[in-house]
Amino acid sequence: MVQSKKQKYLFLAFCLIPTFIMFSIFTLYPLFSGLYYSFFDMSGSSQAKEFVGFDNYIKLFSDEIIPATIWHDYFLVITKVIGIMIMAVFIAVALTQLKIKEAPFYRIIFFFPNIMSVVVIGILWAFIYNPDLGLINSGLEFLGLENWTRAWLGNENWALTSLVLPSIWAGIGLFMLLLMGGIANISKSYYEAARIDGANEWQQFWKVTLPLVWPQIKISILYIVITTLNGSFIIVQVMTGGGPNNTTHVMGSYLYQQAFQQYNFGYGATIGVMILVISLLTVLILQFILRRDKVEY
Repeated sequence: MVQSKKQKYLFLAFCLIPTFIMFSIFTLYPLFSGLYYSFFDMSGSSQAKEFVGFDNYIKLFSDEIIPATIWHDYFLVITKVIGIMIMAVFIAVALTQLKIKEAPFYRIIFFFPNIMSVVVIGILWAFIYNPDLGLINSGLEFLGLENWTRAWLGNENWALTSLVLPSIWAGIGLFMLLLMGGIANISKSYYEAARIDGANEWQQFWKVTLPLVWPQIKISILYIVITTLNGSFIIVQVMTGGGPNNTTHVMGSYLYQQAFQQYNFGYGATIGVMILVISLLTVLILQFILRRDKVEY
């Protein structure tokens, strides 16, 4: 059916305007509101606020906890990217290339943590790390390694590291499925040609599989980085609350503490601006580092 330009524009407006309104309400408005509030001294519990200019930003650069929170966030980013991608790639290749009969069952098992709330995951792993009843200490005692037991989430040296395992466990399934989809789209003729040329399984993985699923790997890495920098405070808040002695505070959890527990809402908004800037810079740098020409055979 032939449509006039007016009808096309009306159709585009009908599709785009509601989306733009929702985007403005839930993204643009909070973004600019946070930037606006960062110039005020306010508690967030009342209408009273005092304009302080860049005082909150000066406080931000002199706050001794801020560098630690940034390091903690990037520690989780690095460990999650390495841990999740190694496990997701290994499992995806195994379930697609090794012709395992129980592959559908394993897909469900590995994806199951992704349908669980992060709060539930945090509570579950807090019990696992429990120094008296937890599975880790109980297992070490069973193996006769009592000297290795400790209060994992209450130990300043081990609390942050203890958050890595539940974070990796909770994230493997989604990226496993993403990579499996990429691997499934690779033509079998490429592997047959590689075998004819004398390539073993390991060489086929490096020369065929990995280059052809690089777009999925890149997307996965960027997604892990973004969600970690902006969402790791949830599991921190549930499992450690930023303790002991601020050794597990990430930027998001420190923002929550300042804004909603200590009622320094203006300073909390300033931390939010910092998280936005750091996240954008990190993604831009990663986009540059991870760029490569599309591989075609």
